[in-house]
Amino acid sequence: MAKKIFRAICLVAALVLVCSVVLLTGVLYYTLENQTVRILKNDAFYLAEALEHEGVSYFDSLTGRDTRITLVSAGGDVIYDSVADPASMENHLDREEIQEAIKTGVGTSSRLSQTVLEETIYVALRLDDGQILRVAASQRSVWALLLTALQPAALLAILLLILAAILAGRVSKRVIAPINELDLEHPENNEGYEELAPLLTNMARLHRTIDRQLEEARQKQEEFQVITDHMSEGILVIDTATNLLSCNGAALRLLGVDRIPENPSVLALNRSEAFRAAMEEALSGKRSEKILETGGKTFQIMANPVFQDGKTAGAVLLVVDITERAQREALRREFSANVSHELKTPLTSISGFAELLKSGVVAPQDVQDFAQSIYDEAQRLIHMVEDIIKISSLDEADTPRDIEPVDLYDLALQETQRLRPAAEKNQVTLSVLGGAAELQGSEQILREMIYNLCDNAIKYNRPGGTVDVIVTAGDTVKLIVRDTGIGIPKASQSRVFERFYRVDKSRSQDVTGTGLGLSIVKHGALFHNARLTLESVEGKGTTVTVEFPKGN
Repeated sequence: MAKKIFRAICLVAALVLVCSVVLLTGVLYYTLENQTVRILKNDAFYLAEALEHEGVSYFDSLTGRDTRITLVSAGGDVIYDSVADPASMENHLDREEIQEAIKTGVGTSSRLSQTVLEETIYVALRLDDGQILRVAASQRSVWALLLTALQPAALLAILLLILAAILAGRVSKRVIAPINELDLEHPENNEGYEELAPLLTNMARLHRTIDRQLEEARQKQEEFQVITDHMSEGILVIDTATNLLSCNGAALRLLGVDRIPENPSVLALNRSEAFRAAMEEALSGKRSEKILETGGKTFQIMANPVFQDGKTAGAVLLVVDITERAQREALRREFSANVSHELKTPLTSISGFAELLKSGVVAPQDVQDFAQSIYDEAQRLIHMVEDIIKISSLDEADTPRDIEPVDLYDLALQETQRLRPAAEKNQVTLSVLGGAAELQGSEQILREMIYNLCDNAIKYNRPGGTVDVIVTAGDTVKLIVRDTGIGIPKASQSRVFERFYRVDKSRSQDVTGTGLGLSIVKHGALFHNARLTLESVEGKGTTVTVEFPKGN
């Protein structure tokens, strides 16, 4: 802008200078010519008076004058000329000043010599006798004067242009300075040119609009950030070049990344085949769902394309942790397989014994033994179904339970009493230690927990072994079942509470059971928010502790 103002001022100065020269030339020309004409007219009148009194001889007495005197007859013949021989001069009747003098009494004209650039001015005066007295004087033309003054005039013009440029530079800077000093952040606080007031007002209004929109956008962004940061699902937004545009903390946490990597590609977060396939399918314009397994966890990757003007502009990836669901599904499949296997064994036995009885090949004395076997397998099947129902019931968290004050020591006495026949059969001493310990819980579930712990301790014991049930009360209520049985190998201790899990059957081939007892104990502990621990040394015995919180 400063350059434009500078050029404009310089151009105006140059135009002013040219116009001034033209105007000055015109004024000078007009003034000089009028002055010469006025002088010549005065001379003509003076000479006419002298000619009337003294005749033509008066002209001869005039010497050293620059003025040329010519006397012309009424017919145009030259009677007298102070410069040339009248006889050699042509008729002057056609001269402009002569014609004008004949008509009006006084005539003037000027003629320019192209060779010497001099201008001759003629003034003709008609005398009373019809003759024409013409006076002429030569002067240098305005153009000649200008050519003479060309060098100093050019120098003066250059100096004026330089001065104009300097002044233009200073003026342009002074004009621009208030504009450069405008506070655009606060347009209404400026004291500038009045012409800028509408612009500054509009800028202030625009500032307020932008500030309001930015504040709204910031609030929306913060709201979105708060929402996404508190989501358990991870969100990733990428462009067509796989560059990561946005992500929430859950995405980094689920993918096992502490911070956003310097590499802008989303592949820096995870380069697995499933992750890459989901991303590529989404960027190709198709919705994709993949399962990603990493770090012992299972994630579901859902990728959706983002379209803009009918073209794929990027993709949004949703990462969901489905580890628990996958584990439950695996447990369900394993449970179904185990149930099928465990139910098939007694049913096969029952079917086999029944088929033998049906065929009539069984001796009469053996019928009772076969019937007993069928009865035992049926009872085993019934117990297994009951245990499965118990497990399913405990899995249903919404199933209503009667929560009431229960004396755990009293329950232990009652359940051990039920198991004494089995203990005596296995030559195991069963005892209850401790004292009254009341807690809030489900009596039915607590009974099943005590029964299964003691039943396992008796089954996997040695002849002459012991099973101690210890109940203590303090900051917490503890149920401890300690035996001196065969113990549990270290490798199996973390799995004994799984459904249908049985330690190596070669170690306990004579022991019958469903494999659900300890699983029922585990679910009962979870129901009461109790902590379940197991300590076992192979060949020496096992101790299981259930610690109930004080609130229960």
